[in-house]
Amino acid sequence: MERTTVALRTQDPISQAGVASQLRARPEIDLREWGDGDSPPQVVVMVVDAVDEGVLQALRNIQRTSRSRTVLVTTDIDEQKLVSAAECGVVGVIRRSESTPDHLVQVIGTVARGEGHLPSDLLGRLLEEVGRLQGQVLGPRGLHFTGLAAREVDVLRLVAEGYDTADIAVKLAYSERTIKNALHSVMTRLQLRNRSHAVAYAMRQGLI
Repeated sequence: MERTTVALRTQDPISQAGVASQLRARPEIDLREWGDGDSPPQVVVMVVDAVDEGVLQALRNIQRTSRSRTVLVTTDIDEQKLVSAAECGVVGVIRRSESTPDHLVQVIGTVARGEGHLPSDLLGRLLEEVGRLQGQVLGPRGLHFTGLAAREVDVLRLVAEGYDTADIAVKLAYSERTIKNALHSVMTRLQLRNRSHAVAYAMRQGLI
């Protein structure tokens, strides 16, 4: 069995001892001390009561100093704190009331495989928050969560429909240089190889 290397971070010694004893008993888990060994653990499990600025700072430090993926086990979290935690590299969230040993190990495995995990009610509220931000904050400024401006989306949509640079310039009432600059900006910023790659990216994001 391939074991997942895990480091544990908690706010108090009782939580540290309790969670560590549960993880050490699992054959799927190789529990290590943070900072031990030549390579960082695959997953860091952080156990906290609430997501405050101190917790966010600790999460940023993990994100900045390692490639470890982070699971946050917390008593209290809402969609705004969830967004903040995600910005700090958290890819798995469990409520402490739901963190049975089996569930925690399952989420650790999910995160180690490159996937994410959220409680279902938090996922729904997060999607509502994303929609609100897009509609009220980003949309009026011509921006999208994907990092593409509205004009860039329009250009990619027309590229996907088979129009060349000159045709797109006429349709959008921009100069050809502006269209070329928009395409170049998208491909450089998102590290896309060519126009076809850019169109494929926009399709995957559901923009066209």
